[in-house]
Amino acid sequence: MAGYSTRVRSDIARWLQAGLIDVATADALARDVEANTRKSLSFGSILAMMAALLFGAAILIFVAANWDAIPRLARVAALFAIILGGYVGGAVLKTRDHAAIGEALWIVAAAAFGGSIALIGQMYHLSGDQASALVTWGAGTALAAVALRSNPLTVASVGIADAWLFLKGFDYYSRSNFPHAFVAMAIVLFAVSFWTRSQAARHLIILSLLFYLVLLAGNHATLPVAIPLVVVSAVLFAAAVFAPEPVDRIVQLGGRLPLHALLGFLTGLAIIQFELADESTYNSGFGIASVVALAGIVAAIVLAGRESRGLRWLAYLGFAFELAIIYVVTLQSMLDTAGFFLAAAVLLGILAIIIIRVEKRMKGPATGGATA
Repeated sequence: MAGYSTRVRSDIARWLQAGLIDVATADALARDVEANTRKSLSFGSILAMMAALLFGAAILIFVAANWDAIPRLARVAALFAIILGGYVGGAVLKTRDHAAIGEALWIVAAAAFGGSIALIGQMYHLSGDQASALVTWGAGTALAAVALRSNPLTVASVGIADAWLFLKGFDYYSRSNFPHAFVAMAIVLFAVSFWTRSQAARHLIILSLLFYLVLLAGNHATLPVAIPLVVVSAVLFAAAVFAPEPVDRIVQLGGRLPLHALLGFLTGLAIIQFELADESTYNSGFGIASVVALAGIVAAIVLAGRESRGLRWLAYLGFAFELAIIYVVTLQSMLDTAGFFLAAAVLLGILAIIIIRVEKRMKGPATGGATA
């Protein structure tokens, strides 16, 4: 993004010098580029975040290792000092144009807050479980993200919510308490992401909701979850393809809603196919689902494949999956091991030919605006 911004700035200066645009337009374009550049994370910023997480972990491990040797009041004061110092210090550095280091300090403070919940709870023998601690940690991090309008803290709060979902979703000792509250968490965090201008958080939330629906289908009725997922995903894909600008102004996903919609479509159909698959007898419902999946993949490539390489590769993976599951369900009993490898080789060869031909067609004159 930085290289792109540099090129655009040089182009703006060249256009202004050539008289193609006036000074007001040049200033407006430069401000727009600057605003969007701040939203991106450079490689240095990512390294700063990783260093911050390691630093926060080192502090918490040091405190935990010397927990018994530190007086109780000093323990609490040290933990709160780390949290306060991280948030205040990060805010000061942000105002002094050290955004990456400031955000890194906020991550340290958020990590210290999570560790403090566990350590103070252990010190005062507070009742509660890991899931409750994660909810408290996530809520505190989300509030900090809102107050500081922080993109990384928003992503961190979504990650903590995902950890809670994973913990509750795979808790075999309390299957009756399915984590339906994650939907409310996702809605709140999605709204927060607009305030904090965190597009990455919105992408992660959508992927997390797909994971939630997979867990829901596995724990409850499969088809009542999967069929609406397929239908809603198809509707969203159509809306994103035929009305891209107004839809993206609403969701602000950088034009990648078709990619998410295709993933949801394929996920829902995969759930349906696993539910209807029968290794010994060909199932008409499975056949219909397979036809719908293949038709959807072709439609996705035709309608949006030229604009998105990532969507094309997701479609290729979906096509390979469909070939594999159709073979396993309908042909496996007809072939021996040698036949399996021969059929696999033929299918992979066909897939390779299709991908090569599609990629050549997509590299036509209109590929200049392709996105990831």
